[in-house]
Amino acid sequence: MQKFTVLTGVAAPLRIANVDTDMIIPKQYLKTIKRTGLGKGLFAEMRYREDGSENPDFVLNQPAWRKAAILVAEDNFGCGSSREHAPWALLDFGVRCVVSTGFADIFFNNCFKNGILPVVVSKEDLAKLMDDADRGANATLTVDLEAQEIRGPDGGVVRFDIEPFRKRCLLEGLDDVGLTLARSAEIASYEAKAAASRPWE
Repeated sequence: MQKFTVLTGVAAPLRIANVDTDMIIPKQYLKTIKRTGLGKGLFAEMRYREDGSENPDFVLNQPAWRKAAILVAEDNFGCGSSREHAPWALLDFGVRCVVSTGFADIFFNNCFKNGILPVVVSKEDLAKLMDDADRGANATLTVDLEAQEIRGPDGGVVRFDIEPFRKRCLLEGLDDVGLTLARSAEIASYEAKAAASRPWE
């Protein structure tokens, strides 16, 4: 998993509450178990018209936010069904951080397992960040995980909380498999002792 330390990039304002996982990645894109290639399906039903052409009104189709690395979204982001394709699609598009006043639990957990930082902020702080995001490529945000803060283009700072274990995993780029492999020497030692003490198995 790619490490998350400091991210500086354009933030896209997504002024929609209760964005569910089917909105993030519609069901027709769930036929694959590959983590790549799903970026094209991100928010597909809002990004594209019925004829397949782009909807110019959708934020990620507008020039200022086409390369957004951060999403600033309204409350209850990632609700709905538990599909890991949702963080995969965000990551494949290039989004490494989502900021909201609240997330659905399963989506929130899946983000950490895929190298995406979900940041929970107050309504007041979200309003400030939305204002920054509205400025598009003219105003980048910097998300500093070690310092646990988001720095705006005009010097404003928004602090956020994160559970220490999740923070460490992101900083070190450790998903569940990586955490297990980090203890491979201990596992091998245990297996050797177990085999010696139970030779009949």
